[in-house]
Order: sequence, then structure tokens, then C-alpha cells
Amino acid sequence: MLNANQAELDKFGELAHRWWDPNSEFKPLHDINPLRLHWIDSAISLAGKRILDVGCGGGLLSEGMAVRGANVTGIDLSEKPLGVAKLHLLESGQKVDYRKISVEELADEMPGAFDAVTCLEMLEHVPNPSSVITACARLVKPGGQVFLSTLNRNPKSYLLAVVGAEYVLQMLPKGTHDYAKFIKPSELARWAKLANLEPAELVGMSYNPLSRQYSLGRDTSVNYLMRAVRHA
Repeated sequence: MLNANQAELDKFGELAHRWWDPNSEFKPLHDINPLRLHWIDSAISLAGKRILDVGCGGGLLSEGMAVRGANVTGIDLSEKPLGVAKLHLLESGQKVDYRKISVEELADEMPGAFDAVTCLEMLEHVPNPSSVITACARLVKPGGQVFLSTLNRNPKSYLLAVVGAEYVLQMLPKGTHDYAKFIKPSELARWAKLANLEPAELVGMSYNPLSRQYSLGRDTSVNYLMRAVRHA
């Protein structure tokens, strides 16, 4: 049984041609990408590392890591975003190995093959996020790191990430997020530990509507990122 929601795949597939437009529906991804890249690079020093990007979509993070010298594989189950990601490589001249395969299948094929695995802005879009985390843990080398991000589940996150971002500020298309699929940090930490990962860092990501800027900090009440290390 494929761990994917076809409606979610279709939703992102329909918007795929706009993925690299910084003024499109994907503007928030463009805005947060430098923050994500710096956070990952600061933790592991991307240059020369073998990295897997799970749920890579149109390749924004994958290509950013390649620019910083990583050997990147990007996987997704949506055909159109992968097509856009591959086309963008022709413009940028970067190298990324893009594949249409589930993370669970790849874990069977390439266990322990990567120095680090990233899975950002994806867990809240799949039926079984714990299965994804377990597969990520299997794919990373002992001592390697897994980088995760998602949305917290509480009244504030509903107001800001759903009502605010989708309906008031119209930063995201309506229906982008399903509040019921948001994940509390305690839940994410529990799934990580069950997958033989040790949570090592929890960072919040906040948006200031006045400056229209994102920043990393201690506030994990809405968007947050977790770094976990695989036990040897």
C-alpha cells in the first residue's frame, strides 16, 4: 500500500509549472529555503556529503544543497514536479539524481547509503508520517543525521497556518493544509525514537507579516524543524 494521498499528489502536480517562480504559490518555499539550507549546512557541512531529499517536489531544496557541493538524490511520487525539477537542472547546470520512488521502497534498495536525509514540508501531507520517518532512519548511515520539518497542531497554528496564510494573507492556495494532519513535536520525537533516531535539535520558524520575513528561533508553536541522529 503506497504511503501517499493521490489528491495531495494531484494538487502539487497541477501547480508544478510554477514551482520556480518566486512570486507564485510557492513564494513561501522560496522565502524559507535560504534558512533551511543554512540550518542544514551548519549542522553537517553539505560539501561532499551524500544527501537524500525526500518529497523533493520541484527541487528547490535539492538543487540548493547541490549548489553547496552536496551529492544529492531527490525523490518524489508526483510526476509533474519531478519533471520541473529535471528541467530546471538544464537551466542551472547543477547535478541532482531525481527519482520517482517512495521512501519506503528506496529504504529497501539503499539502506544506510546516505550521510544525511532531509524531509521538509512533507510529513503533514502523507497518510502515515511515522512510516516515512522509519524509512528515513533506515536510509541514513549510523551516526548520520535526519532533518525534518512540519507544522505543530494547536489553535495558534490553525489560526496562522490555515486561516491566516491561506485565507487572510493568501500566501498559500486554499486547502494547502489539513489541520488534522499537523504533528506535535512530542509526536515527531516519539516516532523518531521508535525509528532508532535520537532527536538532537528542535528549532521554530516564525513569519513576521509586517516585515514579510521568516526567521529561525525558539518559537515552535507553528512551523518547526527537528534534527535527529541515527544511533550507531
